[in-house]
Amino acid sequence: MLKTLLTGLALSLPVAAMAQEPAAKPQAPAAEGAEPAPRPEPAKPAATKAAPAEPAEAGTPDTQAPATAASPAPAEQPAEAAQKPAEKPAPFLPNLFDVTVVDTWDTLNVRQAPDGQAKVIATLPATAKGIELVARDPSGKWGKVNSGEQTGWVALRFLKQQTGVWQAAALPQSLRCAGTEPFWSLGATKSGLTFAEPDRPDRALQLRKVMDRGIDGEPTRGLIAGDDKGRVTAFLRPEQCSDGMSDRAFALAVSVILDGAETPSRMLMGCCSIAR
Repeated sequence: MLKTLLTGLALSLPVAAMAQEPAAKPQAPAAEGAEPAPRPEPAKPAATKAAPAEPAEAGTPDTQAPATAASPAPAEQPAEAAQKPAEKPAPFLPNLFDVTVVDTWDTLNVRQAPDGQAKVIATLPATAKGIELVARDPSGKWGKVNSGEQTGWVALRFLKQQTGVWQAAALPQSLRCAGTEPFWSLGATKSGLTFAEPDRPDRALQLRKVMDRGIDGEPTRGLIAGDDKGRVTAFLRPEQCSDGMSDRAFALAVSVILDGAETPSRMLMGCCSIAR
């Protein structure tokens, strides 16, 4: 009987153990199933979906960028460009000026240098007209003029430019050119030009053609003239020039070519002035 009881007890223990194992196994799959649960970290895609919010912010600067391009800066540039044409350019040289803004009893000082403290070497009357300006200082406030056989500087604020000195296809009536070695001269007249040399009769030339560069007020000129003895061709160009004999300054250089049946072909060099 006892043997039978022990045998039954021994058999019941494995059965109980077997009954408990299936209960433990479901826990293992439950634990394993808990690991995949983190996979729903598709919460990360949710963060990725939130990223489109950044393009929305980036789009805000994009919409602002055109606003920056349409800022007043571009509008200011045309305004400045519109002002530039309003600035009157400095006249070409040489050119003629009249003394102005000086009391009739006063005179305009001609100074040794472009400086208000420089030595006064000459004066111009308040009514002086047709003064030839041959150069400017870097500041644009002083102009070089001839006074007698010397040059000096005057304050440009006291000078007013004459109009119509250099007209298209024409010469100033005050034009005078000259050279040395040999001495010669060429001057404008109402009827044309006059060419002169020492010990020879003056030649009255018919002015056949005056050419310019097509720039308003620019003094470069090409001349063709002649008479029954031959032809005279001249080229005037704005350039600092010296006659080699005086301290006067010139702003026009000239090359003259003479040729013809009764005249040996030759070229002469010199300087020109339009002072009156």
